[in-house]
Amino acid sequence: QVQLVESGGGLVQAGGSLRLSCVVSGNIFSINRMQWYRQAQGVQRELVATLIGGGRPTYADSVKDRFTIYRDNAKKTVYLRMDSLKPEDTGVYYCTVRVTFSSTWDAGEYDYWGQGTQVTVSS
Repeated sequence: QVQLVESGGGLVQAGGSLRLSCVVSGNIFSINRMQWYRQAQGVQRELVATLIGGGRPTYADSVKDRFTIYRDNAKKTVYLRMDSLKPEDTGVYYCTVRVTFSSTWDAGEYDYWGQGTQVTVSS
């Protein structure tokens, strides 16, 4: 049983900042990949940020240098810091993680999604 609970969304003026949180619960051995997606009305879902293991984070060109993805391993929480927000950033933001349930080398990986949190940026 794996659950993702997202929070931190809301209404903010252009140029402002928000921090989204994604708390992962369940009997998980390891979180191998963390990602944030977003989806605006009438627009295809967009990959915003990715963090894999101890690697460097990657970002969509539209948010690079403004957004930061990071994690707190002890709290099993994934964050997305959003600065210099623009109206174009408005949408529902989703956290997704890829996890394993054992330490064996051939253990399978499984993906889970949160329910999303609304971010609205006004001009």
